[in-house]
Amino acid sequence: MPLEFAIFDLDNTLYPHDAGLLTEIGRRIQLWLSEHMGLTEKAAQEMRREAFGRYGAPLGGLVAEHDADVHAYLTVVHDIPVETYLRPNPALATMLAGLPLRRAIYTNATVEYSQRVLRTLEVTEYFEHIIGIEQVDLRNKPYRDAYERALTLLGARGPACLMVEDSARNLVPAKALGMTTILVQGNDAADMADDDADDAAKASVDFVVDDVLQVGPLVGRLCRDLAR
Repeated sequence: MPLEFAIFDLDNTLYPHDAGLLTEIGRRIQLWLSEHMGLTEKAAQEMRREAFGRYGAPLGGLVAEHDADVHAYLTVVHDIPVETYLRPNPALATMLAGLPLRRAIYTNATVEYSQRVLRTLEVTEYFEHIIGIEQVDLRNKPYRDAYERALTLLGARGPACLMVEDSARNLVPAKALGMTTILVQGNDAADMADDDADDAAKASVDFVVDDVLQVGPLVGRLCRDLAR
């Protein structure tokens, strides 16, 4: 089946880890858990760690185990002046413009936040779909049914898509659904050495790049190979 969609994760995929934006989101998550769950800083850290290990994200733990206002949570943790951390990226825009595929964002963040990130990077025009956590019924990555919902929203089948992620763990369901998977390893080195070191995560990575800009040449080769 020919490729139709290039699906990109957002945070730490379209921009480098050292931008600090996702670190700020993590700080806000920590603060929210402390203030709204009545936890000490240490207890909030432990809750966040356990929720990530069990559910893939703190949000998953809030939905599964607590009667929390998750929409308020999402608003607070994403209420960040992203322009403080990011700048326009003409090289990224050029790479995206050259992809011979339709392009979409699929993220655990909100659509509103995603739009602000894309505007700041000046790449909004290159994505025809933004699928955020609200569009997949608050089911965060790496739940397989969230990916199935994302594919339904795109009107696409897994084998017609490739997915670009900074987390090998989040590529496991994508691979299981037939997608071609690309890991941006430059942002994921620590993750691969720790939580993502299991065989399922490693086996779910088809290609590894050090920088998202390398996705363009790789996709070009893939499309040429499929056309032969």
